[in-house]
Amino acid sequence: MSEANSKGMETRRAVLGDAHVDRAEAAKTDFDAPFQTMITDAAWGNVWSGDHWTKRERSMVTLALLAALGHYEEFEMHVRATARTGATMEDIREALMHVGIYAGVPHANHAFKIAKKVLAEMKDS
Repeated sequence: MSEANSKGMETRRAVLGDAHVDRAEAAKTDFDAPFQTMITDAAWGNVWSGDHWTKRERSMVTLALLAALGHYEEFEMHVRATARTGATMEDIREALMHVGIYAGVPHANHAFKIAKKVLAEMKDS
């Protein structure tokens, strides 16, 4: 395991949680294993493990980008991750306000709908 992969797996688990990562690792096949390694090395081992921004700041930027691009399944996963990154409900709201202005109200509106559902589920659990 490379240093980037080791650090990436540590960061990935810290942000997404062991249960999520364990499920993803169990679902990995020979077909997508190289892709999963690339994501762990590049996204988690380099970008998310950088020391310039906090995990909270990275979380807010990630949420805004996923919502703006309409990647709502990943958006939902990263809303759940805010429990581990320190991003608050207010942080999520502000990120989505930016999405509404810079990427369009329909994207922000749908992301708000998802965030409200996920935040309510998180509160109830």
